[in-house]
Amino acid sequence: MDILTNRTIRRALRKVATKALRGACRKWAPPPRMSIIEWADKYRWLAPEEAARPGKYRFDVTPHLTWPGGPLEALDDPAVSEIVGRKSAQVAWTSGVLGNALGKWIDIDPSPILVLFPKAEAAKQYVGEKLEPMIEATPRLRKKVDLRSRKLQQRQDFKRFPGGFLKMVGSNSPASVKSTPVPRVAIEEPDDCNLNLRGQGDSIKLAKERLKTFRRSKIIIGGTPTIKGLSAIDAELELSDKRVGLVPCHECGQEHALSFDNLHCDEDPDYLHEVYGKKRPEKAFYSCPHCGAIWDDNQKNANLKHGRWSATAEFRGIAGYILNELYATFWGSRFQVLMEKKLQAEHAAAQGNIGPMIAFVNSSKGESYEYQSDAPKTDELEKRAEPYAELTAPKGVLLITVGVDVQGDRLALVITGWGRGEESWRLYWGELHGNPIDPHDSVWQELDRVISRPIPTDGGAQLAVSAVSIDSSDGNTSDAVYSYVRDRQRYNVMAIKGASIDSRDKEIFTKPPQSVDTSQDNTKAAKYGLRVHIVGTHKAKTLIDGRLRLKGAGSGRMHWYSEIRSDYYEQLTNEVLAPHPRNPSKMVWQKKAGRRNEALDCEVYALHAARSLKTHLLRDHEWDQLEQQLLQPTLFNTEQPVAPVPRRAVARGRGTRSRAGY
Repeated sequence: MDILTNRTIRRALRKVATKALRGACRKWAPPPRMSIIEWADKYRWLAPEEAARPGKYRFDVTPHLTWPGGPLEALDDPAVSEIVGRKSAQVAWTSGVLGNALGKWIDIDPSPILVLFPKAEAAKQYVGEKLEPMIEATPRLRKKVDLRSRKLQQRQDFKRFPGGFLKMVGSNSPASVKSTPVPRVAIEEPDDCNLNLRGQGDSIKLAKERLKTFRRSKIIIGGTPTIKGLSAIDAELELSDKRVGLVPCHECGQEHALSFDNLHCDEDPDYLHEVYGKKRPEKAFYSCPHCGAIWDDNQKNANLKHGRWSATAEFRGIAGYILNELYATFWGSRFQVLMEKKLQAEHAAAQGNIGPMIAFVNSSKGESYEYQSDAPKTDELEKRAEPYAELTAPKGVLLITVGVDVQGDRLALVITGWGRGEESWRLYWGELHGNPIDPHDSVWQELDRVISRPIPTDGGAQLAVSAVSIDSSDGNTSDAVYSYVRDRQRYNVMAIKGASIDSRDKEIFTKPPQSVDTSQDNTKAAKYGLRVHIVGTHKAKTLIDGRLRLKGAGSGRMHWYSEIRSDYYEQLTNEVLAPHPRNPSKMVWQKKAGRRNEALDCEVYALHAARSLKTHLLRDHEWDQLEQQLLQPTLFNTEQPVAPVPRRAVARGRGTRSRAGY
């Protein structure tokens, strides 16, 4: 009996020890090595809040994600540092790429992760509609992320798990974007992200900076494009190898990238619809561009299972994917639905409403919408350059102004000569490098030297600068600008800021008001004894855009010298007129994504300085007087340069002579 009891005890102890040993092995064993595709196929589940068909995750609904060279495969590839997806709606990027990557990383490859959304509200929406349902539905994730634990500091926008955390931030919060170094970053809808984060720079670039300290980092950028030239996802895609999805035809076997050019529908001569005309969208079909074979929705979906990704540009560490809605297999992306969207957009555009067409191009075709413009191209502008020397005023120049744009490490400036009817000549375009944040830096002395140097004219006279406008909108450099301007106000040196994007009707030049509001005296400029001029940038850029179309000589014409720095032409044309981000019915000037536009800004500021002299209001006899002021020193054989200023434009006592030596 005792022997039997001892045996039973030994067996029980052995069983307990074995169980404990197995548990310890499971706990301390290295995570299984598997790809994101393998992980999702084995472990992921879809919640009813997340998908129309909840249950076990299935890649047969999104076959393009598992093709060779696809985004999930690229995320596992150590040679790929960045994955970019320029996409339409309904292609499962957020759920299939970002969702599966986050799931695998949280479960078996943990680390700190940052996800950037356009706004904090979008981050909260993603958590409530996608992330938390995915965690609740997937048992392995439910064990790793305790959604209800206060002890672990779980918040709606911050999820902690063993070995790392997931932080979700809005692009409108500088502190959130800049504060956290992480090895993995995801950016959702970059076209909607803040590209000027309270004067601290592009939020996308700031997010990328979080990766610097990590050797093997990953970044996922996916979004729908907006306007051609302004699209951030377009700019990111340009840096990639631009992979297109090639799909074989079930008839001829030849591959091609799916295109809306191949989507058609039958016409009925006995039918007339108010929107569709004689076309029958319910009879829409796709035709193979190689053999002309007709595809229906089922055949297209079957062909998609045999597709592959093919790069169209050089690979330099960034894998790019171009996706439109034809690659979607969902019910809402059938040929009939897509054709209806297309025909409705075309009908609305014919009625003068381009909103539906923009939405169709962006959300279904996955392309940025291009506004047609008759503005001259850079090569055309370059051909119009004239053979006069830099810092030499051709015949016709009677006034000179300067526009200065202040950057963190340099001053950009345009020196412009003005004549009758505001005909203008570029006399200088360039940059002065230094540290403009420091008011004592030598770059400010260099600016003095440049704008105080008299410019020779064709007639042998010396012409000095009559007015200068300097940008003070950057909070980091504004103190230095105000310090500089304070001591030079008597020479018509002005501190300026561009009007907000909402101030389309603001005049190019207006005098700063002498406000009775004492709060105005608490501004940084007021502490320096200054009132900042607000420039009507929309009107200025619209005027410059119109003048660029004018050729030859005469009123409003713009001239530039043949040796002008080559980047002038591109920077001058790096803004486009596009719908207001919050009010699409209004068109406003916006900078092209990832492009520099200092030359255009300088032109705006030089024009503002000219308008402070009333150049647009001067009559012929007043131009004659300016010409006489210019000729006078020559008549008396003096070397004294002059800065002609219309008498009515300057307050009594302001100097109008040489700026040398200030």
